[in-house]
Amino acid sequence: MEGKISMATKRQVTLRFRDEYMKASKKDKGRILDEMCSVLKIGRSTARRRLAEAGTQPRELPAARKTRPKRYSEQSRELLVRVWMMMDMPCAKYLKQMLSLWLPALRAHGELSEYDGFAFNELMAMSPATMDRYLKRTRDAAKPKGLAGTRPAGELVRNSITIRKASDELDGLPGNVEADTVAHCGPSLKGEFCRTLTVVDIATGWTENASCRNNAFANFSRAQALIEARLPLRIRSYDSDNGSEFINRDMIAWLQERDIEQTRSRPYRKNDQATVSSPGTTTSCAATRSTTGTPPTSSTC
Repeated sequence: MEGKISMATKRQVTLRFRDEYMKASKKDKGRILDEMCSVLKIGRSTARRRLAEAGTQPRELPAARKTRPKRYSEQSRELLVRVWMMMDMPCAKYLKQMLSLWLPALRAHGELSEYDGFAFNELMAMSPATMDRYLKRTRDAAKPKGLAGTRPAGELVRNSITIRKASDELDGLPGNVEADTVAHCGPSLKGEFCRTLTVVDIATGWTENASCRNNAFANFSRAQALIEARLPLRIRSYDSDNGSEFINRDMIAWLQERDIEQTRSRPYRKNDQATVSSPGTTTSCAATRSTTGTPPTSSTC
């Protein structure tokens, strides 16, 4: 029985037949297979497979890839990162042009006394592309992790509000506004942080901002009332995203008391709120900074 033959014995028998099988003619190969099947109590297909596996030469591992030696020293790369952060992290093309002005001033004030002249020479010789390559890891580590301060509202309440698409035409008169919020939280949503409510009139571009402690309606409604008092026009329609600070029963009732039509954008369609999300408004990522200089987080970022 096959179960009485150990695996070690099977390997030995297979290896003994392998050399003869590889050199044999087609007729002799059939005889070798019959003999091997009789000894090991296996089928011809299994015998062929074992002989083929035994005859396969182990593939040689590829030689280790040669790494190109680094052109610039470790000290000059450390100097690059330090100077880049002192300059408030400009792009490499600006950094290259600014070095001739910044380095003499920094060295004169003793800021970079631990680096020798060779490191400075190497830094001045770097191209913008090389600087970008060396700064990539540091730049990526400093980026915010794509936080979103918007929390979607409940489906039942959300579906009760009319959707306004980017292709929908308005009457062109003042009073149709878009609203959005920015959370000045930096790279983390933990703890307390200020939020800014932005309301933009679509026809005139008039923009008003107000801050609130959080998105609770008691605080959010005070910010909205402040903006309403500042606007030189009456709000006729109020368009927002699907955040819970806009889509809730208290906010719906607040707008209905003032005879203001409420609409909302489609989820994940930023073009539906192109006016309030455009550069120049507080909800624009490029235009907004918190008081600490940290980029804010909002649904438009």
